[in-house]
Amino acid sequence: MATPRQTPLAGPAWIIVDDFSFPAGWRNPAESEDRARGYCAELEAGQILFFAAPPFELPEDDRQFLLGQRWPEKKLHKNVSYRPAPDVLRGFAGDPSAQLRLHNVMRNYSAQVFRFLTRFLLPYAGRWTPDTASFRPLEEEGRALPLHKRNDLLHVDAFPSRPTHGRRILRVFTNLNPTRPRVWLTAERFAELAARYALDAGLREIAADSFLRRQLARVGRALSLPGAERSAYDRFMLRFHDWLKENAAFQAGCAKTRLEFPPLATWVVMTDAVPHAALSGQFALEYTALVPTSAWVAPECAPIRVLESLCGRPLAR
Repeated sequence: MATPRQTPLAGPAWIIVDDFSFPAGWRNPAESEDRARGYCAELEAGQILFFAAPPFELPEDDRQFLLGQRWPEKKLHKNVSYRPAPDVLRGFAGDPSAQLRLHNVMRNYSAQVFRFLTRFLLPYAGRWTPDTASFRPLEEEGRALPLHKRNDLLHVDAFPSRPTHGRRILRVFTNLNPTRPRVWLTAERFAELAARYALDAGLREIAADSFLRRQLARVGRALSLPGAERSAYDRFMLRFHDWLKENAAFQAGCAKTRLEFPPLATWVVMTDAVPHAALSGQFALEYTALVPTSAWVAPECAPIRVLESLCGRPLAR
């Protein structure tokens, strides 16, 4: 596979995808399997894939509906979220007709991104699990959030309520803002980040999972207690997420790359391995899926494999 082009703005952290678009799909279908596998490998290694326009259907009336609503922060949780499996919308309390329309918009958005990923990332098709879709209507810059929920601090993603057991976190973002970019920072890739900081953040202690903890987890599962299914990997990644945000020296002193995603840009990234922060921007759509071990094309890049090599213990339990 030929190496995809890189944008000078973002250097090695941003690869322009110009051989797949909506509605045509692959420019050369005969090369689709090789190209798709190459893009999966780039994602797993910590690259960001950039599309100048959404590579899926995004109706103009849906976009205008999202942009045209009033979004008072007091009526939102951190974001508006949609879970496709139970077909549930959360995070917005407002007029019933607006809520119904928002539900339909998010359901359609989730379905369209699902179709896009199935066509674009062929090695994952049929094996990855849709997780959530969300809409982020509030300005990120200056947003008053607790430390661990702040988006403007560099972090790798981990889910407090949804353990991954090592599955990769694949995310698709679209900047809906018609006039302003969404500005990110990224930092070094996960392998370098973990080599420098994981032991200080408690990897060895969490990896030394005791027999008693496993027994307690079995009891917790039987009682359906929150977090009972959390593996050593999930516990560490949650800790690492918080530790990076708490570490003022890391936030101030690490090498950073500034990325500006222009209006209607879409980007795909595995956020469990790409330290990122959203400095500014308003109105973004986001879709999350989980990619299992069986679908990986570059398993050595997976955070769970990197961490296991550092601590010498399995972390999936």
